[in-house]
Amino acid sequence: MLVFMESIASESYFVHFNERAYQSLNEHLNTYGYSMVFVLVDSNTHGHCLARFLANVETALAIEVIEIEAGEEYKTITVCEDVWNSLSELGADRKSLLINVGGGVVTDLGGFVASTFKRGINYINVPTSLLAMVDASVGGKTGVDLGTLKNQIGVINHAQMVVVDTEFLKSLPLEQRRSGLAEMLKHGLIQDQEYWQAMKQWDLKDLVSLDPLIHRSVAIKNLVVTEDLHEDGLRKTLNYGHTLGHAIESYLLDNEHRKPLLHGDAIAIGMVLATYISSRLLSFPEEKLDDISKALISIYGKESFGSADIEEVLSLTKYDKKNSHGNINFVLLEDIGEPVIDKRVDTKLIFEAFDYYATL
Repeated sequence: MLVFMESIASESYFVHFNERAYQSLNEHLNTYGYSMVFVLVDSNTHGHCLARFLANVETALAIEVIEIEAGEEYKTITVCEDVWNSLSELGADRKSLLINVGGGVVTDLGGFVASTFKRGINYINVPTSLLAMVDASVGGKTGVDLGTLKNQIGVINHAQMVVVDTEFLKSLPLEQRRSGLAEMLKHGLIQDQEYWQAMKQWDLKDLVSLDPLIHRSVAIKNLVVTEDLHEDGLRKTLNYGHTLGHAIESYLLDNEHRKPLLHGDAIAIGMVLATYISSRLLSFPEEKLDDISKALISIYGKESFGSADIEEVLSLTKYDKKNSHGNINFVLLEDIGEPVIDKRVDTKLIFEAFDYYATL
């Protein structure tokens, strides 16, 4: 049975949950005056999620489905071009609506496609992975990767609404739940120590208790985003663990001799490294560093990095979107719930952080 959760108001839209989400979606479809509805899915969500979604949609509007391949490697301008062409061939106009049903790749790419097609059409996100529910679909960030460099091309443009249906998580593999969990753990570390304690003990197989945890995670991100829409200050704290985590993710994705990591698994490593750096630069408490490191390693395991690997990872940090004026800027912690932005970190200390990670 789905749990009722209050809708969360963001800057210009609502995040709706479960049954209330479909009620709000249908009200919107039947009152806004759209000409057509397009549903973007990938090959996974086409098979596992589309039927449930369409069964809950009540509208007389024509609906066309556009499918892309599943995977981060398809989050590219080339795939955007394919979707733009499909929209054109199917007769989309400026009063059309694009509904993105999928994980972070679909919601990020679909939002970008909608924001740029005919100079912008409306879109709605229906996140189907845990990661997308708590992170990718909230905050208006849209975009695609540039080669293996994460999220280099995009715009901030908000959806009309976000529809969160936690039933979709039943078909999600455990490793994908684990990936989403990393962002929830991050929300606790940057905003809420009590939430961090709850999330680090959550059993990946336990979907019964997950709904209120998702709601809290969305609320935390929404609070940060609405206070800083364009990432001038507070919103940067959402990148905790991402400066090195994104670089690690890109490096492994582009290295044929290494197994790629899911986003959350790479960010978990980045959070261990950032917490160690915090302990050295900002006197983050040693006992909490130990607690965080043990918790993340117990959930995500470990990867090995030699000196050459670390050099390659460091070379990729220069593409991080938080950088400015040639400086690599980190988000660090003075304590759990007390983030500090725009901290410059010496290369020697980053190597020291990797040495620490290797000892865990």
